[in-house]
Amino acid sequence: MHKFLFSDPSIKPSLLLRRTRREGASCHPVNASVPDVQLIVLSRYTMQINLRDYQWEVVQPALQGKNIIIWLPTGGGKTRAAVFVTKYHLETRGGEGKVAVLVNKVPLVNQHYENEFWPALKDTYKVVPISGDSELKEHFAIAVRNNDVIICTAQILQNALNSTEEEKHVDLTEFSLLIIDECHHTQKDGVYNKIMCQYIEKKHQRKRGLPQILGLTASPGTDGANSFEHAKKHILQICANMDAAKIASSKDCVKELEDTVPQPVKSYDISEERKQDPFGDTIKQMMRTIHSHLDEPTVPGKFGSQIYEQAVVELEKEGAIDSNRKKRNCALHLRKYNDALLINETVRMIDALEYLEEFYDIEKTKNILDQTDRLLLKVFYDRKDVLRLLASNKEYENPKLNTLEKILLERFSLTNSRGIIFTKTRQSTHAMLDWIRSSHLLATKIKAECLTGAGVNSQTKHMTQQEQHNVIQKFRNGDINLLVATSVAEEGLDIRECNVVIRYGLITNEIAMVQARGRARAENSTYSVVAKQGGREIQREFTNEFREDLMKRAIEAVQEMPPDEYRLKIRELQVEGIVSRKVKEQKQHATKSGNYPKDVRFFCRNCNEAVCHANDIQIIEGMHHVNVNPNFKIYYRVSGKINLPRKFEDWEPGGSVSCRKCGQEWGMEMIYKSVPIPSLCIKKFVVELPTERRTFKKWKDVPCQMEEFNYVQFCERNHSDLLADFLFT
Repeated sequence: MHKFLFSDPSIKPSLLLRRTRREGASCHPVNASVPDVQLIVLSRYTMQINLRDYQWEVVQPALQGKNIIIWLPTGGGKTRAAVFVTKYHLETRGGEGKVAVLVNKVPLVNQHYENEFWPALKDTYKVVPISGDSELKEHFAIAVRNNDVIICTAQILQNALNSTEEEKHVDLTEFSLLIIDECHHTQKDGVYNKIMCQYIEKKHQRKRGLPQILGLTASPGTDGANSFEHAKKHILQICANMDAAKIASSKDCVKELEDTVPQPVKSYDISEERKQDPFGDTIKQMMRTIHSHLDEPTVPGKFGSQIYEQAVVELEKEGAIDSNRKKRNCALHLRKYNDALLINETVRMIDALEYLEEFYDIEKTKNILDQTDRLLLKVFYDRKDVLRLLASNKEYENPKLNTLEKILLERFSLTNSRGIIFTKTRQSTHAMLDWIRSSHLLATKIKAECLTGAGVNSQTKHMTQQEQHNVIQKFRNGDINLLVATSVAEEGLDIRECNVVIRYGLITNEIAMVQARGRARAENSTYSVVAKQGGREIQREFTNEFREDLMKRAIEAVQEMPPDEYRLKIRELQVEGIVSRKVKEQKQHATKSGNYPKDVRFFCRNCNEAVCHANDIQIIEGMHHVNVNPNFKIYYRVSGKINLPRKFEDWEPGGSVSCRKCGQEWGMEMIYKSVPIPSLCIKKFVVELPTERRTFKKWKDVPCQMEEFNYVQFCERNHSDLLADFLFT
């Protein structure tokens, strides 16, 4: 027997059902399989949000206040369901509710705000979007207290949860509902999982006032599983990390769901093998010349492979740790040549050459320290003209581009086509855009733009949030009809008119496959996989299809678990997680405490110059590591002006900080409260501990305690004349 959602408790459900059907309103049966379902009273305002039957079906447990994960395919309206839950939640809280909507990518902040939450809630509630480029980021705690719904990137909330400054700190208990978009990222060291770890620990400590959790996903994934048990374990772990009482998916309304979210027609577009590649052969010969200069002439993996790239990254690390400039420098250049081979495999020869030219234009301006520097420059410049001549010969061009051109001409023969090409790197997006614009056949049919990430990257320029927003709006409005994008566009980008998706030479997992495929949302859409004959891309796509099926079976198995068994397993996994984190934290603390900062030295990664100790380093705002020793200035120089896309409350960027001896970039100068301080990047240094030399990717992994920055003390030590003037006046 079905129970019903209704707007007036005085009206019998059967009468309401007949009336709403006649009036065209929405009133839908609750899934009878849900235990302890209560009659749910909806206001006329909540009822104004129209949901399909399958959406009503999946939101029922959330309307009862349960923590759940909504699992619906891309295009199935998960965000609309979340908006409905948000509105119902705020209405039933009597003005005491507060909702945080967390996303994992910057473009989704404005998309969710403009397209879903603000239109539905603006008449009754205060809704605000906050992301990295927003000035509100610096006043996040105030924004939380002054608004009903906060849509933000997860890192902003995480920073506020961890802030030790009272005016910037936010507690989880300030929210009554936490919505986590693309919640399959709630695992391992991801920021979603860091937030949920705090939540779960507080829950096990019986902390009151914790928010309800609502997760949204189209693809929980399998964690690379090749067996059913492994996949099921992964799904249970996601549920435990999300503290989910269940995964809600459509059971009674599957036909409607399938009709609403049709799948695109999939095709495998295989290009022929490259018959000759003298451009790539020349680069490989240059790499052999460099290897002959090394004491270790070979490393694992063939040139132009990911395995080789990993090997030379490790070689560079060894060279830095061993103070072996020859090994380190050769490895750095070999990686650039390997990158060029990968670009040559992906786009045009000229793109690979320009990549190398840009690198060597910078290299030749640096200080020449030894014979290796001279040899590496000579290897490139001796063959540069040969490479340019080969790159101009169309006979040797990448055949995958011919395949891609045929697909684009076919797909965009219709005037209303709109599509996305997914490619691996920012470098390849820009190169592909140039290729499209340079093709007379394509340029007459296609207006394209790039869409890449907002994170700062040393390889290519990042996009600001505003730039991303502008490109997406132009795509949505039809001003452009093709996006050339990295993975930033895989998840959540909602363009109903998009009917062409092309995955170009990608080797990714089943989650990325499902997400990319889901961008094709219009009727009669196509989904194309472009790869070379015999390449790994096709093999991986078949593997991903197998894992997608495995994921579905694993989710169904978890859904069918007896409730007591499920709850016991979730609690067991959560307790294991808490204990594991505590053990890891204790180990890290013991390691940090075991090393005195005065005994930890930092060396320039390029020239091995010893430049400072860990007790010279202090931390600003929990993240910026600055050198406060006034004598440090003899080791570096400041040049240029760094421009960042957003403003900060207490500081602004100055110039680039680099090694005075070799020119290696170290970081940037912060102008903190009008005082310049060098802020350092740990990846640019080798760290000498009492027992070993190591490199680190993150400051938090350096095993010693560093002090918080003391502004007054720093000014007394470094700018006593300014401080004296201030005190005197």
